[in-house]
Amino acid sequence: MRRKSREYCILLGMHSCSPRRDRELIQIVDSAFADAARRSGKWLVCHPGCTQCCIGAFAINMLDAVRLREGLKNLERLAPERAARVRERARDAVSRLSKDFPGDPATGLLHEGDEAGRRFADFANDEPCPALDPDTGLCDLYEARPMTCRVFGPPLRSEDGLGVCELCFHGATDEEIATCEIHQTQTIWNPLCFRNSKKLAVLTGRQLWRTV
Repeated sequence: MRRKSREYCILLGMHSCSPRRDRELIQIVDSAFADAARRSGKWLVCHPGCTQCCIGAFAINMLDAVRLREGLKNLERLAPERAARVRERARDAVSRLSKDFPGDPATGLLHEGDEAGRRFADFANDEPCPALDPDTGLCDLYEARPMTCRVFGPPLRSEDGLGVCELCFHGATDEEIATCEIHQTQTIWNPLCFRNSKKLAVLTGRQLWRTV
């Protein structure tokens, strides 16, 4: 099943959590993903250059946005030409898509309500992420990527059940898929210090899921 904007994604408050807590959360998330990837073995076919999950818009949060901004600053110091290309791709996307964005294009904040949700479900579904290098198929801001990007691929449980990337786990039974589930989901999605942030939109990540 394809999920455009996962309602169970973590809501991180930019003002309610420090960079240190963000680093701690990233360690938890990355460790949980690595454990699930190890258990998934050959069924997890994610690899550098696979860009299927890098197409289409989905919602991020304030802390993701801060992390991405810092990542771009770091890239400007280390590889200014690559950073300039990311900015150019982002500006081009904004100029083309702003008129149809179901929110405030100046801030990137999504409007609330059912109508905005319906419009966002149909918004920019074929748009590549500006951080995606079209020549290499790699993410130029990989170390600063949002939380949703960090857990995509292995089985992940939500209110709709257990979802997996539709490109992965071909030939696996439901029971075999369940043994590869990402653990620590309560820690990942519901830490007490992360509450009540507005959701932003970022041009990254088609959510291609099938529910077990």
